[in-house]
Amino acid sequence: MQQFTDAEVHAKAVDLGVIDEGQELPRKDRGRVVAVLMQQRRAAGRSEPDPVAEPRAAASIVIQPDGRIDIDGRPLPWLVANEPIDVHVAPAANGISTVRLTLLTHSVQIIKPEAESESAS
Repeated sequence: MQQFTDAEVHAKAVDLGVIDEGQELPRKDRGRVVAVLMQQRRAAGRSEPDPVAEPRAAASIVIQPDGRIDIDGRPLPWLVANEPIDVHVAPAANGISTVRLTLLTHSVQIIKPEAESESAS
């Protein structure tokens, strides 16, 4: 298991906006912050994924009672808002179900596609 110092976890929690500088990190949020640090450490050791790779469905999503979310056995590396998580189970649709949740972010960028009239010229 990867170890992180309290200072590393605290700094990442401040960076993520979970707490403000000088505040203590609530115990219930520590696991999520550590999951982000673990994901970043793993990502630093691998090359960037192919941006045109075919998207794939998760084999399994497990929502733990403490709020942790595991996808294909790995912790979700983002913080999830304390909002309802919608689950739609559709076994008749080739066994594919859907999960909708709210992720926390400091920034969102929406890129609009070029107008068809511009791309047709």
